[in-house]
Amino acid sequence: MEHLDLIQLISNLGFPIFVSWYLLTRVESRIETLTASITAMTQAIQSQGTAQKET
Repeated sequence: MEHLDLIQLISNLGFPIFVSWYLLTRVESRIETLTASITAMTQAIQSQGTAQKET
């Protein structure tokens, strides 16, 4: 493989890899936020169910 072929391969693959990495890191933070929200909702629902059983 020639030097120019290697540079072209990196330029062709580098951009899609970078875009994929960027999007995955953004989506990961949103998934973590959604997970925390779902956990909080689950705890709130469970505490309401416990409060209603005591009544």
